[in-house]
Amino acid sequence: MLKRMIWVGIGIAVGVVAVRKLTKAAHSVTPGGVAERVGDAGAEMRHSLKAFWADVSEARQAKEAELHDAIERGEDITPLLADDEDDDDRALPGRRH
Repeated sequence: MLKRMIWVGIGIAVGVVAVRKLTKAAHSVTPGGVAERVGDAGAEMRHSLKAFWADVSEARQAKEAELHDAIERGEDITPLLADDEDDDDRALPGRRH
C-alpha cells in the first residue's frame, strides 16, 4: 500500500511538471507570448545600442580633447589624424598600403 502511494505521488508530481511545461510552451506561441519575446529582444538590442553609442561618444570626446589641446599648443595635428587612419587600415583584411 505504501509503495502505491509513493508511485501515485510521483505520478502526480510528474503530471504537474508536464502540465506546467506544456502551458508555458503553449503560451509562448500565442500572440501575447510572441509579443513578450519580441519586446525582450527589442529591449536588449536597445540596451546594446545605448552602450555602443556611449563608447563611441566617449572615444569621440577623448579624440576631440586631444585635438583641441594640440591646436592650443600650436602643434601640427596631421600626425594625430594619420595615426588613427593607419591603424584602421591595418585592422581591415585585404587592404594594401
